Amino acid sequence: MIVISVPALASGTIGYGSRAGMEVDVVSMSGIDTARAVIRTRHTRQNATAFCREYVGKVTADCIRQELAKPLNDEVTANCPRGEFTDFQGARYRFAGASRDKDSMAKYVVISLPSGEAADGSMASGYPVNITIFKALCPSRAPGAY
Repeated sequence: MIVISVPALASGTIGYGSRAGMEVDVVSMSGIDTARAVIRTRHTRQNATAFCREYVGKVTADCIRQELAKPLNDEVTANCPRGEFTDFQGARYRFAGASRDKDSMAKYVVISLPSGEAADGSMASGYPVNITIFKALCPSRAPGAY
């Protein structure tokens, strides 16, 4: 038996954004490491409260309401053999293996589809969130640290 540890999934959550507390609860996982990998999630009041506390710094009813109103897909998917996957906003990406660029902050190449632009490894490029999503869906393709 192979045991794969992804820190966010071990806690029952996965991140949808780069800010503190931007997490959703994992409801189910199926087809991990296959052409039909799916992680289904739910954005809960508890998730929104954590975001308000950890990022905004103040938990208010308005903050929680606004956070819960953000449009998020309730699943992320991947075709692991092809390296293609989606994020929580429905954007599509392709994992292209290890980076050979010595000047890049990114250990792996993650390309936005259809723009063809590769993430540079920074938070602004979305790399940390997207590589975590891909690693959760296809752990054998991106087994090392981000």
